[in-house]
Amino acid sequence: MEKDKKFVVRVRGIILFDDELLIVKHPHDTSFCALPGGHLEWGEDIKECLRREIIEELGVNPDIGRLLYINNFMDGDTKQSIEFFFEITNSHEYKNIDHLKKTHAYEIAEVCWIKPSDNIPLKPKSLWEDFKKGNILSDQVRYIHD
Repeated sequence: MEKDKKFVVRVRGIILFDDELLIVKHPHDTSFCALPGGHLEWGEDIKECLRREIIEELGVNPDIGRLLYINNFMDGDTKQSIEFFFEITNSHEYKNIDHLKKTHAYEIAEVCWIKPSDNIPLKPKSLWEDFKKGNILSDQVRYIHD
């Protein structure tokens, strides 16, 4: 039925430092990694959502840069997800992950930095492939449909 179907909007931060990418694993499914961020709340601006989520998960106020990716995918039979990926330009402030002061640490099972040569199951796959090729930053917004 149509009434059971819904859209979910998420925002995520691309935090790069010295050719490494900051990723997270969520406790509900540690079989893959994702970029930090989360769900948009009703009436919330997407950049303010990203700021709130990054502060909650990592404890650092992000400097939000360019929109780099938009991802659209089906998340089961009744949920369609749309994700906006923004560059975070103050990445040096996230380098020492052991000292990040997270208020919502329960939402994250693990935070780590990865290199393009690592064999990590990162979603979305297209973004992971761009990172491995050194093409994650771009002057144009890229659309993903993984």
